[in-house]
Amino acid sequence: MAGWNSVYLEVTYQVLGWIAFFAWSFSFYPQVVLNFKRKSVVGLNFDFLVLNLTKHSSYLIYNAALYFSPEIQRQYHEKYGFDEMIPVAANDVAFSIHAVLLTVFTLLQVLIYDRGNQKVSKSCILISSAAWAAALVSLIVAWPKLSWLWLISVFNTIQVIMTAIKYIPQAFMNFKRKSTVGWSIGNILLDLTGGLLNFVQMAVQSIDQNTWVNFYGNIGKTLLSLEVVFFDILFILQHYVFYPVNKNEEAAQTISEGLDAPLINSPEISKETA
Repeated sequence: MAGWNSVYLEVTYQVLGWIAFFAWSFSFYPQVVLNFKRKSVVGLNFDFLVLNLTKHSSYLIYNAALYFSPEIQRQYHEKYGFDEMIPVAANDVAFSIHAVLLTVFTLLQVLIYDRGNQKVSKSCILISSAAWAAALVSLIVAWPKLSWLWLISVFNTIQVIMTAIKYIPQAFMNFKRKSTVGWSIGNILLDLTGGLLNFVQMAVQSIDQNTWVNFYGNIGKTLLSLEVVFFDILFILQHYVFYPVNKNEEAAQTISEGLDAPLINSPEISKETA
């Protein structure tokens, strides 16, 4: 069984991992607080939330299974070598649990606060249903041969796909509204911090082990970090460069959206009011 070659790098790995955990975990709260203050979720894309729940649930299954199951760890070592370390850390599991709980909580806010005319799209429901259907079929295929490593790799693939897809509805909504009001930039800044630290953490482990198996042995974590960084930079550009808004304009637009929420998703009403 592989172990750390450098105590210094091991400590660095743990510190980076837990800082990333807190950054990613706290990234959920600015949006929750913003929703509470506004008593509205207008401007927060519901497709993003539903896809995010599918993504984090899949990631939780992958992380928890690989971290806690000796059988899956054995299959991992048989595939990548017994001198390789398991690429999932305790902070990965803790983050996944927290992410699922906070996403569910945000969805509950959607049920109790002003939603305007927003709703979950049929395409989002279709994508999420297809993801879970694929997971069920994979479970049926994996069960007879006890191919558990392959099965959790499917969940890892699902979370990668969901990560790539989930940001698109919110980015498009910001583009369509020419505004980021209702979408917390604090969420994005913390999310970006977590993504960068997560990537550096993996690099530290690779340097210690003198191998890059850590990256392609857990390709989902690698792609997750890259996707997060890409989309967060896009959101930062939308908020600060493309659609900047001062506090007075933000307050006025928040009130306006609460009154005229159908304008967001209804081109017909938009034409009439024009």
